Amino acid sequence: MADRPSRARGKTYPMTVRNLGFLIDRLGEDCAPLQDIRELTQNAIEGILALPEPTGVIRWDSDWNTYELTGIHKRAIIDTGNGMTGEEMVQYINQLSSSIREQSTTGNYGVGAKIAAAPRNRAGLVYLSWKNGIGYQVHLWRDPDTNDYGLREFNWPDGRREYWAFVEDDVKPSPIDRNGTMVLLLGNSADEDTMAARDNIPMPSRWVLRYLNGRYYEFPDGITVEAREGWTVPRDDTRHNFLRRVTGMRLYLEKSSELSGVVPLNNAVARWWILKEESDPDSGHYPPRGHLGALYQNELYEMQIGRGAMARLQEFGIVFGTGRVVLYIEPGNGKDQKLTTNTARTNLILNGQPLPWSDWAAEFREKMPPEIVSFMERLSTALPKDHSESIKERLKTIIDLFKFSRYRQVKGGPLFLDERDLLPGGASSGKGTIGGGSSTSGGGSKGGGAAGNIYAIFQAKTGVPGVQAKNIVEPTVHWISVETGTRDPGDLEDRAARYLSSQHLLHINADFRVFKDMINRWSNRYSQIRTAKPIIESVVREWFEQQLIEAILGALALKETTSQWTSIDVDTLWGEEALTAVTLPRYHVDVSVKRVLGQRLGSLKD
Repeated sequence: MADRPSRARGKTYPMTVRNLGFLIDRLGEDCAPLQDIRELTQNAIEGILALPEPTGVIRWDSDWNTYELTGIHKRAIIDTGNGMTGEEMVQYINQLSSSIREQSTTGNYGVGAKIAAAPRNRAGLVYLSWKNGIGYQVHLWRDPDTNDYGLREFNWPDGRREYWAFVEDDVKPSPIDRNGTMVLLLGNSADEDTMAARDNIPMPSRWVLRYLNGRYYEFPDGITVEAREGWTVPRDDTRHNFLRRVTGMRLYLEKSSELSGVVPLNNAVARWWILKEESDPDSGHYPPRGHLGALYQNELYEMQIGRGAMARLQEFGIVFGTGRVVLYIEPGNGKDQKLTTNTARTNLILNGQPLPWSDWAAEFREKMPPEIVSFMERLSTALPKDHSESIKERLKTIIDLFKFSRYRQVKGGPLFLDERDLLPGGASSGKGTIGGGSSTSGGGSKGGGAAGNIYAIFQAKTGVPGVQAKNIVEPTVHWISVETGTRDPGDLEDRAARYLSSQHLLHINADFRVFKDMINRWSNRYSQIRTAKPIIESVVREWFEQQLIEAILGALALKETTSQWTSIDVDTLWGEEALTAVTLPRYHVDVSVKRVLGQRLGSLKD
């Protein structure tokens, strides 16, 4: 049998990019505010790692040549890596997805610095690079006439026009010797000071140092990273104008922690540290003490600090002392799961999905390290008196009210359900009978059921069986405050309470002014009794606590008896702002406090 001739295949017309300037600007908007600092630092790291002996220095500094000539500070990153020739810079810098290193989904994409740095420096990025003792330069900019990004043309002495040029050794910055690269960030105009911190960036006097310490877990052995501080004072004032080493978080955490450990999770590892009480949270060199993030290839992603970190750490079961706990989750990456970053390197992607923080939190709570449990127990000894028994006794008298009657929609008089909820396959697009067909006896479509979800016919009237009202379980309650160390400054600031539904746990802010005002009101009235304040504080807290517990139990009961309240809807009922609103009506609390204090301390008339 003769061989079948192969089918001829035509050539492919490669896809091109129209209006590349717009695309680069748009991709740049997806980058984090300081992503260009990371991208240029990572390029410098890879340049050093490409050396036969991968050791070297990376330095973020002011370009002192520019400052001496113009009086304007321009930020520069200098490395002692392998350097590039002029032709190499034209090839790798002027192509969007091009890299001198091998490209891969887990390595270098070849786009990072171009989309993160170029849109923030439309006046240009000047690359000065020395290779084997010879200096070269290129100027990547956004052409103001065409709005195109690309390399600016140089006029050579012999009349040639090239996109690169040689550069004299007189301007070679320290610490470059025979090989290395400096990237100069010009900003968006010739007079822009690119050393100055960008808007809303923490620690403006050392913002690059702070960012890099919080971005990198550690740097490769043999690589020293430095950043300039105090560049606005004279250079001979080495006490204030100097280079400080960037260490990354690992060295800092090892030095500042009293306990640390590792918890294995499903296809991930949780690394935790409990920081020493005396560790300095305000130095500005590192992120705030209590924080959490994801660890990948020695970099930190999706970092949470401040209130966001406190809420997420509490989700992980660390309900006290969040300001002294650091937690990093390091996902696995291999045969069973694929881990990478988005193109802008702002988020991690696990099997094509966002990171499963809630799953990790539940697993970590189950495997809570005994050292963290002991740490929280030490803090919990400062918690005030438990009011749960007296509140539970009072709630028993109204237990029937936590079993709501089933929701029914009013429609034209008698109570009955919306007929759309009864359709087997959902409401049809027709206007006929409930079944969705014609109102005549002729052959209209039967609507709904056959074409939709037939199991809607068998929809249960209730979902997961709820707890019977008579067996209602109140949440565990903790009154927390800055004074006792159970609340960190900034956590629940000027809010009444937080409910952690996954743990059925209620944190009440003892420092909230509504509670303080009520305590002061009755302390002033009973000022003649020196020992009255602790009793007044306990009574006031008990009644506000009951008010908050009732709101949570009511929300849970409401959810169980109607489809009109989804899980998302109910979450709004016990959000921090909603629970704060619960405490604002004070008449009935005040009446109850007055009655109880009259019994315990005597009537004010007496």
